[in-house]
Amino acid sequence: MTSDLSAALGPTNTGKTYLAVTRMLAHADGVIGLPLRLLAREVYERIVREKGVEQAALVTGEERIVPKSARYFACTAEAMPTHFRGRPFCFMAIDEVQLCADPERGHVFTNHLLHSRGSEETLVLGAATMQGVLHGLAHADQIEPRMRFSQLTHTGPCKLSRLPKRSAIIAFSAEDVYAIAELLRRRHGGAAVVMGSLSPRTRNAQAALFQSGEVDYLVATDAIGMGLNMDVNHVAFAALTKFDGQRRRALRADELGQIAGRAGRYQTDGTFGTTASAPAFDEAMIRRLEEHDYERVRALYWRNRVLDFASTGALQASLQAPVPRDGLIRVSRAIDAQVLGALAEREDFTKALDTPEGVRRLWQVCQIPDFRKSGPDAHARLLGDIFAQLSSPRGRIEEDWLAGKLKALDHLKGGVDAISSRLAHVRTWAYCTHRADWIGDAVHWQAQAHALEERLSDALHDRLLQRFVDQRTSVLARALNAGEEADAVVLPDGEVKVLEHTIGHLEGLSFRPGSAARDLAGKTLRMVANAALAPEINRRLSAIVAANDEVFCLADDGAIHWEGAAIARLKADSDALHPLVNLIGGQLGHDAAQDKAQTRVQDWLDGVIARDLKPLLGLRAKVDAGEIIGLGRGLGFRLIEAMGALPRHQIASELRDLDQPSRHALRQCGVRFGAFHVFMPALIRPASARLLSLLFAAAAETDTAAFLPRPGLTAYMTQESVHAPAARVAGYALFSRRLVRIDILERLADLIREAQKAHKGGIFSPNEAMLSLLGCSHDDLGKILIALKYQCKRKKDDAGKGETWAPVHLGHQKQAKKKAPAQKPTIDPDSPFAVLQALK
Repeated sequence: MTSDLSAALGPTNTGKTYLAVTRMLAHADGVIGLPLRLLAREVYERIVREKGVEQAALVTGEERIVPKSARYFACTAEAMPTHFRGRPFCFMAIDEVQLCADPERGHVFTNHLLHSRGSEETLVLGAATMQGVLHGLAHADQIEPRMRFSQLTHTGPCKLSRLPKRSAIIAFSAEDVYAIAELLRRRHGGAAVVMGSLSPRTRNAQAALFQSGEVDYLVATDAIGMGLNMDVNHVAFAALTKFDGQRRRALRADELGQIAGRAGRYQTDGTFGTTASAPAFDEAMIRRLEEHDYERVRALYWRNRVLDFASTGALQASLQAPVPRDGLIRVSRAIDAQVLGALAEREDFTKALDTPEGVRRLWQVCQIPDFRKSGPDAHARLLGDIFAQLSSPRGRIEEDWLAGKLKALDHLKGGVDAISSRLAHVRTWAYCTHRADWIGDAVHWQAQAHALEERLSDALHDRLLQRFVDQRTSVLARALNAGEEADAVVLPDGEVKVLEHTIGHLEGLSFRPGSAARDLAGKTLRMVANAALAPEINRRLSAIVAANDEVFCLADDGAIHWEGAAIARLKADSDALHPLVNLIGGQLGHDAAQDKAQTRVQDWLDGVIARDLKPLLGLRAKVDAGEIIGLGRGLGFRLIEAMGALPRHQIASELRDLDQPSRHALRQCGVRFGAFHVFMPALIRPASARLLSLLFAAAAETDTAAFLPRPGLTAYMTQESVHAPAARVAGYALFSRRLVRIDILERLADLIREAQKAHKGGIFSPNEAMLSLLGCSHDDLGKILIALKYQCKRKKDDAGKGETWAPVHLGHQKQAKKKAPAQKPTIDPDSPFAVLQALK
């Protein structure tokens, strides 16, 4: 005799599972089928607490704990027995009965719903969407609606960085779960991670991390929707679509509701919303989720349970039997049926499948779940290996073979993904060890597989901690959240500590937060740190004001350093030779102290400029005072704007018209009229050239670093990207990638003048002295000469001699003489071509 069917239906947080276990324990014996191994473990642990370990049993694909005196069974739906000691259980319950509508596993739940009954009471639990089919298909006599204990309210979208504490963030791929958990680690110190692939031991350890308050955030897949009861106040969806194994689709309202319902436990209200890149919920969906109004289930997935094992063909035909009534949908392409089709075609299994017993055993093997989520083809290859063992003459899995499989998995190397993969493999072998007819000494191998699973589970928990929880940050966050006394301390070397944890360093006038504090605890941490930093920064500002010039220096990046730390940076002003300075940091100090420190640093910089750029500033003073007049004054302005050096060809017309008194006045200021440049030799000194380069870069107001030539080199090849104006400010001329100091070019002009004496018409031959001076090859010298407006008149002969060069304008001049008499040109006495005057 069996009982009638009753149901308790409602949304999450209505106490349905608690009710079922309470009812079961009131009977002499009972069984409850649940959708997940994790949930079966939770119910088993409650039975143990209330009835003792000897009366509790746990039966899943990978675990079997069944004492001889056990009377109350917590099981996964696939592993749930229907009889106890040869008769139906007194009590029978099926949880999450709405899974009857699941395309993959629905037929298992439907089979129990239609055919599994307790002798005294049968109870199904699930969503209110099942009410119609329970009346119509299962003939339920009594349906008890269950009301949620708390309110569920939509709060809208929220950035990940601003999610409230005790939030669960939902993603639908391992990659997204990891990415979000890593962001929360940086922002809040860490997050617990819950995914369906975790073992119960790892999942419980991660849940304890969240429950204890060590972390305030949980990142989970939709596995959280099936009865994982934790103190979650807010559920945030990071996506509203998921890949269901065949296609990416939008989640249905009932799926979203199952997950959102995890917010708010018992009488604590919960909230939900979206985050990250998930779009906001529309008004219709918000109403449905808040009111638990979901589309009714109208059909259940079904598969024939009366199977014909006469042959593999007969078995496949019986699996394809049509549905017996309306309201049922026959399962198509279940993975166990796909694997059956693949293995039935293998010629090496033909003999093993010529009896009903062989076909039955093959079907048992095909029902091993794809724990690895590897897909039908890869899963078929693995199960083929297992069936090959079972169809051997011995008829069992060879223990040495199984030992080798477990040994290959028994190491703790790798990260989260690697250990998760090994755990999935172990679950397959654990499943096999719980088939006593498949392996000798099953109890021993069950213990071996279980011990390996626990070792890997602990290692996985450790890896999750290492990757997604900053222990220092987590401890600091908990202390600050609990309102503990948390004075900050600044050590002599600038290290800043709160509660014995280093949260950063004070470098100069700037606080650099460390990994334990970069985004942690918001206003609370900043307030604690600032309380200690402000007096120290005021002290440092006062020390800067009182400091001697020797403790300051201008670094290559344009920052001004004090006692080795950057405290100010150059800021462009209207006068490139007198930039301003801006303090770096110091905002926690008093305004007056900041102003005084900035004035002190400005005074130091002005002094350095006055010392190292004295010739240029002297020229400016005379130009401004009108002591240099006429064309000389204009040329002086141009030299000042160019920071002390101009290519001669750019000012050729001014030089032709410049009178001797103006030349004399400029020479008195340190200006040299060279063959190729008009420049101030004193500015080529290293200190002056370096300072000019830094001022030039600051005036440009770009991120481009100042060009600083290599110390001690007067000519060299560079791989840097250098612009000619920047090189010229530093005292160098640029020839493609070759840099030559300006004064060295003037020595080259001297060598050319000397060489011209050996020829008529300004012609000369390159010599070793020129090559040595520039430190270049003969070909490179030719390129430099071309850039300096010379042309090759005759190339080397076979003996390597006879090459001659001449100024470009002389060739043009001779062509012009053929057409008409030319006026006597005015030759600059400082030009290397002046020697031609003496030859005429």
